[in-house]
Formats: sequence, C-alpha cells, structure tokens
Amino acid sequence: MEERGKKNIIELTNCSVREYKELEKRPVALMADNVRSMYNIGAMFRTADAFLIKEMILAGISGCPPHPELTKTALGAEESVAWRHVDDGVAEARRMQAEGWKVCVLEQAHNSLPLGEFSPQEGERYLLVVGNEVSGVDQRIVDLADVVLEIPQGGVKHSLNVSVSAGIALWQMIR
Repeated sequence: MEERGKKNIIELTNCSVREYKELEKRPVALMADNVRSMYNIGAMFRTADAFLIKEMILAGISGCPPHPELTKTALGAEESVAWRHVDDGVAEARRMQAEGWKVCVLEQAHNSLPLGEFSPQEGERYLLVVGNEVSGVDQRIVDLADVVLEIPQGGVKHSLNVSVSAGIALWQMIR
C-alpha cells in the first residue's frame, strides 16, 4: 500500500520569493475589478502565486498591499506576485486588449460560455476579470470582453465567492 502521509513544510517549500520572481509565468493576468474585501484580494494573491500568474491588477476600490487583512489570507504571496493598481479597470482592460490580450470576464451573463468549454489557445495572453462581490464586473468591461465565462451552478445559491470563482477559472485557464 502506498504511503499517504502528509508532506511537511520543508517538502512543500518550492522556492524563495527571489527564485519565484525569476520563474517563467503563465500568460494570464488577473484583474480584480472593484473587489471590496481585502480577504478576497489576499486569497486571489495566494492563488495567483500557486498558479504562476503573470500579474494581478487591482482596479478601482480594490485594496492593495500592505494591509493586515490581505496579508492574513495571502500568506506572503503579495510579496511574490507582481501586482499594480489602476484607478480605471475599464480603461486598463481596453489598453490590454489593444496590446493583444484576450479579455475574459467571469460573470453570469446571457450568451456566456460555460467555463468547462473554454480552451485557452497556445500563444495567446489572457486577462481574467473578476468583479465586485455584489455588483460583479463593470458592464462596460463585460461589453468589451472577448469572451464571458460562467461557472455553471446547480444549487440554491446563485453565486460563489469571488476568490473561489477566480481560483476555479484560473485553474481552467492554465490546465
């Protein structure tokens, strides 16, 4: 029978922050569009670190490091993941799209593509935009998106936490 003992912290340590910054990143950026919870931002930093995401873009009211609530959930990933703040997420999405990034919005919308049917194409760069916990992604970003992705849901609740949704979508984008 195989050993299934849990790994210890030494076995789980992949690299230092310096070494991480030198690793080749995946051609995916994550934009938090007016995400109000610092805990959600911190969780997204941690996911971005795990999946070698190129950068996080914190737009509008989205909080930025350093902040104790963000640090609590990021567990130091705010030090390893490249990030920047922009005042206007719509303008930034347009700018990146003009530079050749495919804008992918994670939103419940008419004519959206179920996330499981999305297949990233080799050689493309993707900007995944996730939105505010109450109002979602700004409609102007939804309107300019190359694709609107939706996570099919079958329960009583009609939505998932934004950081959970971002993690699910990022996993699909990097597989």
